[in-house]
Formats: sequence, C-alpha cells, structure tokens
Amino acid sequence: MNESADTTPAASSAPAADPATTAPRAAMARKEWQVLRDLVPYLRPFAGRILFALGLVILGKLTNLAVPLALKRLVDALGVQAAPLALTLPVALLLAYGASRVATTLLTELRQIVFARVMARVSRKVTLEVFRHLHALSLRFHLARRTGGVARDIERGGSAISDLLDWTIYTILPTLFEVVLVTAFLVWMYDWGFAAIAILTLIAYAAYTFRITEWRTKYYRASVEADTKANECAVDSLLNYETVKYFGNEEHEARRYDASLMRMEEAQVMSRKTLGVLNLGQALVISVGVTAMMWRAAAGVVAGTMSIGDLVLVNAVLLQLSAPLNLLGMMYREVKQAFTNLERLFGLLEEPQDVRDRDGAVDLRPAPPEIRFEAVRFGYDPRREILKGIDFSVPSGGTVAVVGHSGSGKSTLARLLYRFYDIDDGAISIRAPGDDARDIRDVTQASLRGAIAIVPQDTVLFNDTIFYNILYGRPDATREEVEDAARAAHIHERILGFPDGYATEVGERGLKLSGGEKQRVAIARALLKNPAILIFDEATSALDSQSEKAIQAELDRIAQGRTTVVIAHRLSTVMNADEILVMDQGEIVERGRHAELLARDGHYAAMWRLQQQERSDAAIEASIVV
Repeated sequence: MNESADTTPAASSAPAADPATTAPRAAMARKEWQVLRDLVPYLRPFAGRILFALGLVILGKLTNLAVPLALKRLVDALGVQAAPLALTLPVALLLAYGASRVATTLLTELRQIVFARVMARVSRKVTLEVFRHLHALSLRFHLARRTGGVARDIERGGSAISDLLDWTIYTILPTLFEVVLVTAFLVWMYDWGFAAIAILTLIAYAAYTFRITEWRTKYYRASVEADTKANECAVDSLLNYETVKYFGNEEHEARRYDASLMRMEEAQVMSRKTLGVLNLGQALVISVGVTAMMWRAAAGVVAGTMSIGDLVLVNAVLLQLSAPLNLLGMMYREVKQAFTNLERLFGLLEEPQDVRDRDGAVDLRPAPPEIRFEAVRFGYDPRREILKGIDFSVPSGGTVAVVGHSGSGKSTLARLLYRFYDIDDGAISIRAPGDDARDIRDVTQASLRGAIAIVPQDTVLFNDTIFYNILYGRPDATREEVEDAARAAHIHERILGFPDGYATEVGERGLKLSGGEKQRVAIARALLKNPAILIFDEATSALDSQSEKAIQAELDRIAQGRTTVVIAHRLSTVMNADEILVMDQGEIVERGRHAELLARDGHYAAMWRLQQQERSDAAIEASIVV
C-alpha cells in the first residue's frame, strides 16, 4: 500500500531557495543529533516505561511472525489425506492463527497505553520549559519577536515531540527488527536465495526512499518558514484590527496574507507531485522484489522442494514485510519534519538570556528602599545612546518626578530599574532600610520586580474579566482586597454599573474598555500588589481633567511611605514631588522642586507656560461650545 496523501501541512511554500536545504548534509545530521541530545534528558525519567513498551512492540513482532507460520501449517494440514488427526489438527491451527492475530493487536495497543503518558508528559515538559524561557528573556527579544511566528513554532514543536518518539522508537526501530527477523526466518526455513532477494529489495527501496524524501524535505522546510510568516502576518493584522479599519487597508492586509498563501500553494503542489514520484518508485521496487520471491517459491513448489503451504508462507511474510516498507517513506519524512519543527522549538530555548541573576544574588527586603542612578549610560542599539550619564537618587519613601519631551529617555529609566535591560555603563543601586546599598544586578530579579509596581502609559489587559485583571497584581488576594483596590482607583462603582460587574470580559488587550477605564484597572492592579516601590509612567494620561484630579489625590495618598518614581508629561501631576528631574535628549538638564524650577525660568518653566496656555485655550474652546 503506497502513501495516498501527503502529511505535510497545507501551509507549504514555493520551491524557492531555502538556506537550510543548501547546507551540507553532514551539518544537517549534526543538527538532528543535537536535537536528539537535547531531548534525551526529558526521556531519562521514563526509561523503564520506554523499555517496557519497546519490549511489547518486539513481542508483537514475534507473534506477528507466528501468523504466516500458522497459516502455512493450516494449508498443509488441509491438504493431508484423511487420518484420525485430520479433523482435529486444522481446528488447533485455526485457533493458533486467530490467537496470533489477536496477540499482535493486543501487544500493539498495550504499547500505546504504556507509552501514551511518556509522549504527553515529555511534550508538556519541553513546551512548558520553552514558555518559561521566553518569559525569562529580556525585553530586547520580545520587542523583536513576532508573536504569531513564535506561537506556531511552539505549537508545531510540541506535537513534533510525540511524532518523533512514536515514529523512531516504536515504528522505525521495530520495522528494522522485523526486517532482520524475517530475513533470518527465511534463511532458517529455506535458503539464502530468499534472504538475498529480501535484502536487495530492502536496500533498493531504502536508497530510493531516502533519496527522494531528502529531495522533498526542502519543500517542507520552506513550508515551515512560509507557514510561520503567514501566521505572523495574520496575527499581527488581527491584533491591529482598529488600525486596519482606521486607514481602510483591509484589501492591503488581504493581499499581504495572500502573498504568503500563494507561496504555500505552490509548495503544496510541488509536494504532491513529488509524492507521486515517490509512490511510483516504491511500488516498482516492491513489485519487483515480491515477484522475484514468488517466482522462486513457485519454482520450488513445481520442483517438489516446497509445499503449497510454503508458497502461502512466503507470500504472507512478504505481505507483512511490504506493509511497513510502504510506510518507510512516510516514516522517514515524518521524522525529518519532526526534526525540523524541534530544531525551531529548541532554537527558542537557545535564545540567549541577556538579563540573568548573578551568582550569589540575594533577595531584596520588602521595605521602601533608596534608589540611586550613578553615571548610567544605556542604548537599545549600540549605535544610538539613549541615556548619557544619568545621576539622581530617590530617598526611601520619597517621590521623584521625571519630566521632559517625548523621546528624552524618561520611560527608559523605569525599564532599567525593572532590569528589563542591563545598563551599558555606570550603576543602579538599591538600599533597603538598615542594609548596605547593592547594585540591582546583585539582587534577584524576582525579589526586585516583586517590590515594584508600575502603572504604564499604554495599559494592556489580558483577554479575561475585570476581576482577573485586577487580581493579577496579587493572585492570592481575596475578593474584598480586589474591590478595595478598585475603590482606591475610583473604578469600583463604574464596574458595578456594568451588566456583568467584575465578571465583565475586557476583550483583546482590554479594547472593550475605554482608555480611562483601562488606566484605572491598571492603577487598581498596582495598588493590590502593595509594593515598596511605585512607578507611575504617565499614569493619568488617559483621564479627563476632573478624573485626573480625583485620582491624583488618591495616588498622592498611596505614595506615602513608598519610594515613588513619577514619569509624567503633565506637569500639574508632579507639583508636590520631592524633586523634579527635567530630561532632554538623554540628559538631566534641570532638577529641583516645582517652585524652584519655575523661578529659574528654564526648560521646566517654558514647559509649564506652554501647558498652562494649552489648558486655557481648551477651557475657552469648551465654553464657546457650551
């Protein structure tokens, strides 16, 4: 039976030049052995179960060989002249024949039952480790990644683990064992002639199958790339649905997506054409081998050296052997495809973790610490420095505000404090009351980030309920604590006004809520965390003036006793800060309290006058409209 369908996914790509296919085959082999090496540690805990299941498979192959042997004896027995045992012997052989077939199926299914846990558990563990590793990577990786592509790599890699284990351990290895077993059986029962024909057929079949499958594999490798790109395109477009609508670019997005689908279509056509070539060649090799074997067996019957039962036995053995041989092409291709998918999955694990805990890193005590930036230099790209020797400190329990025009580097300070990145030069130190100052690189990331809560300018919520999104600040909090945090953020009454209350679904990225509602949920989430350090990054930017005043008073209250960094554009929100830093092009150009900065009549004073004028113009415009 030849392969009737190709198992490569519909997502295929055009037969364009693929760098992976031009690599030397030795390099590809090393890659596959590396994948196996990476997979082995996950299999070790299940070594006993794996060996037991493999033993069941081998036992199944042995019982499978008993089927044609019982059939031969049955045929020979039915041809015997009437004798006292003539009526009982076929009955026993019939029972043996049936028992052999049942035993073969039983052992095969038992293997599946025993090994099912291994495949599922290993796949789960590897996928979970990749997921955890992705969360451990720095923000640098996540700003460059494509969500759709990474999701597809994880999905394909997880299923590839089961495929690889199933095909290699319980299909290819048992098939090779069966070939050796059948060859030895033919030599034992008859002569080397049958074994020679079987071996030559196998060699010709394997050589042809591996050669053609290797040729076809390049289309699958390209299809994986095209499928990933198409998924990236689709996910990116759907996530930015509103932007697509704003600019009326539905057809543009459809054309981009269709370009990927066209490449998949071409590769799928080529894959099916080459499948026909593979199937035809396989059928030809098997047919020649079976014909040669049957010719020799028939000649033996005519010569009187073999019985009719022997002819039936040879035919049955060949049929049993040809079935796995016909699957050999599919086995090899599936294994190659599994390796390709696992290479991408383990490739994610090999992504370097830029930000790591140092050896001997200690936990930060949960108390409002002093924070100090000393000659800090940093750039997302080495060719463009963002922060140029920043020096400032935030006293324990104090509040420092950072203001400046867009692009001045204000939000970068918060990212560095969180250790989303490590600085290029200088030091960021933190000192809990009663402790010595420590570089934040000497503090565990978990304790550092556990001590900080941030209300970001661009609030993104999980596609879940309002309750879940607030609870995310501290997953072990009670419902009362969640509601208290919502009250403090002045959103509790608004939530109760929704038909589903706290069970209201917020939609993808929180798009079902208004900007102000999302901002208040983010504030409630930060308050629920009860942090030692608070960071407000344009925390009231999405609120109207009246709401801003109400929440600003609440923010000032909750900041008491906490070390607070306020990053703001609206200067009216930072008037009460202990110190205000004015940034421009990555440098601190002014610092002081609100009144002091106004008196200097510098950058801060100019910004203040401009914002006051804008507010005055807005008030006049509003009065005219009324």
